[in-house]
Amino acid sequence: MVSPADLFDLEEATFKELFKGMDLVWDALDRIKAYTSDLVDHAGHTGALLHGGGEVLPRTVVLHRGMVFDCDFKLLGGDPTKGQMRVLLNDQEVDDAAVVYAGAVFMDDQVHIAPGAVVEPGALLKGPTYIGPGSEVRQGAYLRGGCLVGAGCVVGHTTEIKNSILMDGAKAGHFAYLGDSILGREVNLGAGTKLANLKILERPYHLKAGDSMYHVARRKFGAIMGDLCQTGCNSVTNPGTVLGRGCLVAPCTSVPGGYYKPKSVIR
Repeated sequence: MVSPADLFDLEEATFKELFKGMDLVWDALDRIKAYTSDLVDHAGHTGALLHGGGEVLPRTVVLHRGMVFDCDFKLLGGDPTKGQMRVLLNDQEVDDAAVVYAGAVFMDDQVHIAPGAVVEPGALLKGPTYIGPGSEVRQGAYLRGGCLVGAGCVVGHTTEIKNSILMDGAKAGHFAYLGDSILGREVNLGAGTKLANLKILERPYHLKAGDSMYHVARRKFGAIMGDLCQTGCNSVTNPGTVLGRGCLVAPCTSVPGGYYKPKSVIR
């Protein structure tokens, strides 16, 4: 009930290797930073191309096949999460370019921006962070490191993420907080959703799943949400929440920590 395979379809998942050999899904939280760092090393340090070091990017640039273009391009528009973003580069239309807008800040070079992704003005990224193809990091987003963002994801306006995973198609579009959390494929967080990750009192987390009781001795443990879960606006998951696939959380709901079976409706 609480293995990665129970919560996620790992057949085509971008980050499936992270969960290899794992019996308890929350053990992935301890692997995120090292896995992200290795992934960035393998895929390439886009932050280095942008001289990551805390400076505000002065001009909008296009990243294409290992090169940075600050002129001779035209942005044709289109939704990156649907693979529709197009760029006219040296009079040739391309669909595998990434766009980083003026005003974005890369605090170090441990960041990878995959083809087709967009980083909007005012976003601040710390490494290690991986932004997958066709994903959108919107204005004012704050990625604090240990951030794995899959393909076709949205990190929304003033959304803050640290030590967390968005699997392919996951969206945290507006005013969200994700700490020490995992969003499965096509999870959608309603505006203002907060995934709290720190108990007021330092005590273990207790999760009952079926006939088994799990005692998790972690200091920080946010929410782990199986594929296709959704939360309504202004909802909060308390520390140590695990939602099975397809769970629904009603707006303005405070979800007690614990395990919830697939397709639960929580109100």
